[in-house]
Amino acid sequence: MTIEQQARLDLAVAFRSAARLNMHEAVANHFSVAVSGDGQKFLINPAGRHFSRMRASDLLLVEMNAKDFGISAGQIVDPTAINLHGQIHKLVPDARCVLHTHMPYTTVLACLQDFEFLMLDQNACRFYNRIAYDRDYAGMALEVSEGERVAKLLGRSRSVLFLANHGVIVVGKSVAEAFDELYYLEKASQLQVLAMSTRHELELIPNETAAMVCKQWLEYPNAAEYHLAALTEILDQESRDFRN
Repeated sequence: MTIEQQARLDLAVAFRSAARLNMHEAVANHFSVAVSGDGQKFLINPAGRHFSRMRASDLLLVEMNAKDFGISAGQIVDPTAINLHGQIHKLVPDARCVLHTHMPYTTVLACLQDFEFLMLDQNACRFYNRIAYDRDYAGMALEVSEGERVAKLLGRSRSVLFLANHGVIVVGKSVAEAFDELYYLEKASQLQVLAMSTRHELELIPNETAAMVCKQWLEYPNAAEYHLAALTEILDQESRDFRN
């Protein structure tokens, strides 16, 4: 199987799993994965295709340096996807996979004034010092400059960018890594929203411990790969047409 073929399958699994977990907005939001060394050739979802119906063959191959992005007539990619994902893949070398969602609990936290992600539980510690914040909602990314601005905010030391009043961007070195991050981010965000809703004082984890747990998370062997393999197995049993 070629790199592109594997990337198509992995990303199709990510789309369908996001839909099953309510981390999607139907035909909106975008996932992409680079298939070239410079990140300027990547797969992304076409406009109008529902996350829950995404197939490997549906994904469009975008070439940022080609005329009309190398997309055939009749194939459409949302312009905000081109601007955001194209610039992140270009300016953040480790962002081989870029996942942008408006998943509910994380987006709730992104809408709170001056919110900083809380080291409240073990899942949250995974993101210690790994979250960047865009505090200024600037509308849809209809210009290349907006994609450049967002990419620079994310930078090379963060895997998550909270977009004020908007949603979140999660990046990783592979589809497995990025989706695993996305999943645990939403789980940790859900817990934080629920904990804050109790109005009781929160018991936060000290920074030193959070840093140690973050290191343990990042060094835990094969966790992301096992996660994606399990999701692939579920789809193979229940909805195998994702491979088409």
